[in-house]
Amino acid sequence: MSRLIINNWFAVLVACMALFFVWVWFFTKEKGVQVAPVVLAYPYQALTVLNASGYVVAQRKASLSSKASGILEWLGVQEGSIVKKGELIAQLERDDLTAQLAQEKAKIGLAIAELENATLAHGRSSSLLRKGFISNSKFDDTLSRLNKAKASLKAAKASRNVIFANFTQAEIRAPFNGVVLTKNANVGDNITPFSSAANSKGAVVTIADMSTLEVEVDVSESSISKITLGQPVVVKLDALVGEKFYGEVVRMVPTIDRAKATRMIKIGFDQLDNRILPDMSSKVAFLKRKLNEDEKKSFLAITKEAIITDGDSNYFYSIKKDVLKKIRIDSIDFTDSDVLSVEGVELGDLVIINPSSDLKTGDSVVVLEP
Repeated sequence: MSRLIINNWFAVLVACMALFFVWVWFFTKEKGVQVAPVVLAYPYQALTVLNASGYVVAQRKASLSSKASGILEWLGVQEGSIVKKGELIAQLERDDLTAQLAQEKAKIGLAIAELENATLAHGRSSSLLRKGFISNSKFDDTLSRLNKAKASLKAAKASRNVIFANFTQAEIRAPFNGVVLTKNANVGDNITPFSSAANSKGAVVTIADMSTLEVEVDVSESSISKITLGQPVVVKLDALVGEKFYGEVVRMVPTIDRAKATRMIKIGFDQLDNRILPDMSSKVAFLKRKLNEDEKKSFLAITKEAIITDGDSNYFYSIKKDVLKKIRIDSIDFTDSDVLSVEGVELGDLVIINPSSDLKTGDSVVVLEP
């Protein structure tokens, strides 16, 4: 009998211990939750009516070559060089022109001497004709010589001017203020304008006016109605992570690209930055209205899926070292956005989304894979 009682007590003890461990396991086990990070948000995101991508393009750009053909003798710039309008950039060999110019100067000197002699002879013949010492035919000969000397001098000067023009054609000068983007030839290369021959170069350098940089984006025909001239935009450049630039629509190209069914939109910057370069890829957000200065500032935000409303109280749970922390919210406004500005968290912190009703501060949790 006593053994039976002991066995019964032992069974009860085992059952109680089992219930205790089940209770401990149930109330202390880690709860699986889904999370979302605290992000950096901007007010403009709520005002965006359309997003598009494109590239930075210099609206004034030129590939420069000489008007004449020849060997490149001197090149005074390289990539990145800043040039002024009219500045000499490169020059072809001009030895032949120099020799021709010397020859024409000599011809001009001879023509001037001949003109002086013909003028003196004509003057003497005029005096002699009035005195009756020479015939009219002799006088006509001196007049003819004078006219021929004048014509010779004029022709020599014209030939010299042609050579001067050829000198100019062998020079390459900047047509506007700009920056050298590419250098396509080196000293010693054969330069032939508009040539595609393998052994010759066409353009020597390419320059761009950096003050004319704009963003060009293609917008689909179905979205054109959302774009207007002067519409404010926010531009993000892939090369300048975290930077934002503000501008507006300055031109809408009046034609449609048949192949892509798009219309090109050109964006002007409110303020250019010297870090912005041609051909940078960009993303453009077209806005409903112009932003004020406060709306250009970022804020920490969480998704509305993290918000819990309990009567007049609003709060969310953040995770600190796998333990829940309850953070209250003073007010909620999702009028223009799916995110809410919050305090008490840091960028990259995790918050619980679609939280269950049994969560509480201090709970140990494990993040479930999405």
